[in-house]
Amino acid sequence: MKILEVTNVDFSLRQFLLPLMRAIRVRGHEVVGVCAEGEHLAAVRAEGFRVEPLRFARSLNPLAHWRAFWAMVALIRREKPDIVHAHMPISGFLARLAARAAGVPKIAYTCHGYLFNQEGSRLRRTGGLVMEWIAGRLTHIYMNVSRNEAADAKRLHIHPNPIAIGNGRDPAIFRPNPEARARLRAAIGVPEQTVAIVIVSRVVVYKGFRELLEAMQTVPAELWVVGNRLPSDRGEDLTPYFARFAETGRLRHLGYRTDVADILAASDIFVLPSHFEGLPMSVIEAMLTGLPVVATDIPGPREQILPGQTGLLVPVRNAPALAAALTRLAENPALRTRMGTAALARARDLYDETRIVAHTLDLMGL
Repeated sequence: MKILEVTNVDFSLRQFLLPLMRAIRVRGHEVVGVCAEGEHLAAVRAEGFRVEPLRFARSLNPLAHWRAFWAMVALIRREKPDIVHAHMPISGFLARLAARAAGVPKIAYTCHGYLFNQEGSRLRRTGGLVMEWIAGRLTHIYMNVSRNEAADAKRLHIHPNPIAIGNGRDPAIFRPNPEARARLRAAIGVPEQTVAIVIVSRVVVYKGFRELLEAMQTVPAELWVVGNRLPSDRGEDLTPYFARFAETGRLRHLGYRTDVADILAASDIFVLPSHFEGLPMSVIEAMLTGLPVVATDIPGPREQILPGQTGLLVPVRNAPALAAALTRLAENPALRTRMGTAALARARDLYDETRIVAHTLDLMGL
C-alpha cells in the first residue's frame, strides 16, 4: 500500500513523523511525506524517504487555505494513495477534506492538540471546533496522543471512536548516559556540581518563556535552552526577556540541536511551563533520560507527571510558583534522583516508541 503522511512544517515531520515513516517502510509499504519545504527535510531525505513539498499556512487565512486544499487534491490525485494519514489542526483539516474530495479509500488522523483548547479569540477557538467537527465526519481512523483530548473528541461528538494512542520515544536513544554527561559538560565548560535546568522547545510565548526567565532570576542553577523560533512562528519577540536574564551569566541558549539526548543526559532538571500542550514529546524524552520534570498543571503534562513522585506541577503563568518548584529541586540532589528514577520507570512503561508506533500502524491496518 501507499501512505501519505501529511503535516504542516518540516520540523514536525522530522521530529514527530519520521519514526512512523520508518516503521511503515519496514512493514513493506510505500510512504511519502507531505509538508512545507524546509531545512529539516534534508535528514529525512537522506534516509531515502520522498517528501513532497506543500505549503500550509499556520493561520486562518482563507485564500492560503484554499490554495493549499487544491494543491493537496492535485497531489493526492497524482499519487493515488491507499491511506492519507493527517496530523496537526490546519494541515490535518485540509488534508482530510482533500482526501475525501479525491476519493481516498481510508483517511486517518492523529490529533496532537486542539485549537479550541488553546489560547486565542473566541472566533479562533470556535473555528477550531467547527473544523474538527467537520473533518471528524470524514475520518475513518481517529487517534489522539492525549487521553484528555480523546475524551474531548467523544464528549463534543467530533468522532464516535477516538482512540488515545499516546506518544513515544526510543529508550535506547533517550536514556541516562554518564559518559555523554561528562563529555558534553566538558565541551561547553560546565562543572559537574553546577545544576543545569533544561528546556527543549520552540522559542514562543505559549511555551512559557516569559515566566521561566522571570522565575530563573532567583533559582540557583543555569538555564539551558534548546530550540529556536521557527520561521512560521508568530507572536511576541522574546529577545528582550532573554537579554535581561543573560545578564546573570546563567543562560546558555544552545539553539536547535541534533544531540538532544546527550544534552538531556548532561542536565539535572527538565522544565516546560507551557500554557497548553497535547502530550509533549520533550517531557517523554526527559523522563526516559531519568530527569525530574517541572511543568504546568495542564492537560498533557498532567497525564505524564505524577506530582511529588516523578516531578512537580505548577499553575500556568505563575513565575513565583515555578521558581519555588525549580529551587526545591535545584537544592535537593536526593529528591532529583528519586523523582528522576520514578520518571524513568514510568516512561519506559508508558512511552516506548516501538509500542506506540506499532499500535498506530495496527489501527491503520498496515
